Amino acid sequence: MKIIEINDLHVNVDSKPILQGLSLTLRAGEVHAMMGPNGSGKSTLANVLAGRPGYEITRGSIAFLDQDLAALEPDARAHLGLFLAFQYPVEIPGVSNMEFLKASLDSLHSARGLDPLDTVSFMRRVRDIANELKLNPEFLKRGVNEGFSGGEKKRNEILQMLLLQPRLAVLDETDSGLDIDALQVVAQGVNSFRAADNGVLMITHYQRLLSHIVPDVVHVLAEGRIVRSGGKELALELEEKGYRWLTA
Repeated sequence: MKIIEINDLHVNVDSKPILQGLSLTLRAGEVHAMMGPNGSGKSTLANVLAGRPGYEITRGSIAFLDQDLAALEPDARAHLGLFLAFQYPVEIPGVSNMEFLKASLDSLHSARGLDPLDTVSFMRRVRDIANELKLNPEFLKRGVNEGFSGGEKKRNEILQMLLLQPRLAVLDETDSGLDIDALQVVAQGVNSFRAADNGVLMITHYQRLLSHIVPDVVHVLAEGRIVRSGGKELALELEEKGYRWLTA
């Protein structure tokens, strides 16, 4: 089953073309890694998928679970099962992590016609996930990401993903700023999320993440389009040679 199918996608930002003919198909059970030099369009792709304003699709299509993604508002995309872990998670002072997570899960259940989790079951589930990610449960009482270190913010994003169980998780440089211990914890969380009915699109600069989360496919994005796709060996080749040999 196709989770997402992108065909000949062209996207402008501030009237400047960024994505210029990107095509990609990710099927259920697959993990894809998206690599490429700075400015190639990796984060633009993530923002377009999430529905961030200011990104103009000028050509092409995105089908997510057989629906036209561009026709859906960001909340409808989330309800359908799209999740974005931000490159730079924002702080939301005054809203505790627990309140934020409960509101998110309740909204998801309501959109799908499901009953909300009772408070005890919800808190038990969240604390179990936090423990799995070595995230101090006390952080659940604090404002969303407020005063968190970079590693704690990234683990908090993975906590959200594991709680909400999306069909497609888009991870925008989740490994940036992590030391090796935090990277291993985040990777463990992503690996525990992998299942036959979901998919993961990881955007990263570094092969080191792919040593912990082995992708099914590695794509190289350059000048707004995918210029090479291959197995995990492609990431090792990029680590050795860089990107210039692909874009020359």
